[in-house]
Amino acid sequence: MSDGVSRREFLGTAAAAASSLAFGPLAHGTLRAAAPPDVPGRIVLEPFDYRGVALGPGRWQQQYASARDFYLGVSDDDILCGFRRAANLPAPGKPLGGWAARDSSTVFGQWLQAMSRTSRANDDKEMAAKAAKLIDEWAKTLGANNDPRMRHYPWEKLLGGLSDAHQYLGYDSARLMERITDWAIANLDRTRTPAANTPWELHSGTPLEWYTLGENLYRAYQLTGNAKYREFGDVWRYDAYWNRFAETSDPRGAQGVHAYSHCNSFSGAAMLYQLDGDPRLLQILKNFYDFLQNTQCYATGGFGPAERYVYHDGALGASLETRVDSFEAPCCSWASFKLARYLMTLTGEARYGDWLERLLYNAIGASLPIVENGKHFYYADYHLGAGLKYYSRSNYTCCSGTYFQDVAEYQNLIYFRDRDALYVNLYLPSTVEWQRDGGPVRLTQETKYPDAEQVTLRLDPAAPATFALRFRVPAWARDVSCRVNGSATEVAAKPGEWASLAREWRKGDIVELTIPLRFRRVPIDEWHPNRVAVVRGPVVYAQQIPHKNVVRIPPDDDALNDFFIAGNDPTVFRFKGQIEASQRDDFMPFYRFAELERYRLYHDPAMRTDLW
Repeated sequence: MSDGVSRREFLGTAAAAASSLAFGPLAHGTLRAAAPPDVPGRIVLEPFDYRGVALGPGRWQQQYASARDFYLGVSDDDILCGFRRAANLPAPGKPLGGWAARDSSTVFGQWLQAMSRTSRANDDKEMAAKAAKLIDEWAKTLGANNDPRMRHYPWEKLLGGLSDAHQYLGYDSARLMERITDWAIANLDRTRTPAANTPWELHSGTPLEWYTLGENLYRAYQLTGNAKYREFGDVWRYDAYWNRFAETSDPRGAQGVHAYSHCNSFSGAAMLYQLDGDPRLLQILKNFYDFLQNTQCYATGGFGPAERYVYHDGALGASLETRVDSFEAPCCSWASFKLARYLMTLTGEARYGDWLERLLYNAIGASLPIVENGKHFYYADYHLGAGLKYYSRSNYTCCSGTYFQDVAEYQNLIYFRDRDALYVNLYLPSTVEWQRDGGPVRLTQETKYPDAEQVTLRLDPAAPATFALRFRVPAWARDVSCRVNGSATEVAAKPGEWASLAREWRKGDIVELTIPLRFRRVPIDEWHPNRVAVVRGPVVYAQQIPHKNVVRIPPDDDALNDFFIAGNDPTVFRFKGQIEASQRDDFMPFYRFAELERYRLYHDPAMRTDLW
């Protein structure tokens, strides 16, 4: 720990330090970095920034807890082994293996970032101590020349991890951040080769994913006010690609490039907009989002077959015939979480929450858990004939880093706020403590959504409080209804927007929402209108053991809802004409399928039946 701070002192003061060192209060009770540069970009909504939100019991809390326990249990000496060996220091432990066989630089910064955020979100002192120890020991390997022995991709993640430790743990990593940045300014290759349609984006030895560096450099500038971060961030601006979206959401020349890293690059544009307030950047972000939704996304919210953007000519639908590497699930979920959250905070529009919801339930939330020795999920498989979930053949790849970041982010996506309103974006069992003028407000959310239609919100203000409670109406939802304290309440619930209840709230007030869940067909693209996924509410359903029957999906949504029959399990449906339940041709949520359990996610009446 720097500046002579002991670990006991760190653990005893981490929460206070995170607020007193890195943050100061705004007039309406929110938080921001102390003494930052001016931020002219308009922030419309704020997340709770990993404070005041807790997940309640349920599938998503269990997924988070399992991941937290795994990463906490990874040996510190194993994580540090490669760094210590390279610095000719004693190196107990052993290399992690896989992509971390030489050292853990591929994931080190991502793990620090996730550890810092989840430590603050959950007051997790064990995780805080682990993150602090890892930084302490890694710093000893840096040496007098400040060389972290990292190229662009891991260096940028390292800066993000150190920034988050400074911001969320109260760990004084400012000097370390500056040391590695001084080294990078002098040594990182600035070739800036344009992205190309080449495997793994290697560019024949030129810098890997240089165009993602901006976000964390701009964040470091916003956190510290040190101009060198801003100036170095500007070196990596990706205007050559961003500008393709300045006037259109379907540009030429935007396809064929690496999907995850190019989505990730727009987080740099979002941070730049916050710093400069250039409306052109915001329009670029919105157009890029529409590009993904309109031309690249599967029903799950995922994108990028073979890790590439495809041409808007039926290629997405055709990819279902030939690819099993449909979606790089943990990494692309992370880039998407950030992009959608930035857009929600910068515009205030509810529509971006729809993508967050689809990704949570069908993408990262449907991924296999990370398990022994770093076995983890990489590709989601949507192959037309049949798919299955399987672990990556390599351990500790990039997706083992973003998996931890993803699940740590859940708590930061449920609720948002502005000066006068509390926003419910995701329907997950949870609580939120909203510190506002006039006293704190506690809201508890109880729900089995998306398996059930009901959501209950219990309010507990410290004193009677007048504000608006706003909840996101999903774009697919129809006939959403609301009751307040048992009485039906008229509320404008327009799909894709926020519904608003403004009143004086008192302790014990209860809001009950009903969000009807109906099945619908979601075509893969306009060139394949009958190649469809079956979706109920926000959840993609898949057919079990698909070699038994090629099911003919009804041609419209009304017929589809008449086609399915609910069983004893409210989330599992049989279809009419099924002879025996033992055939197990049931449809159930994609997130419920386990490792190597076959499913059919997309259906096409033109599929051959003589193969089954």
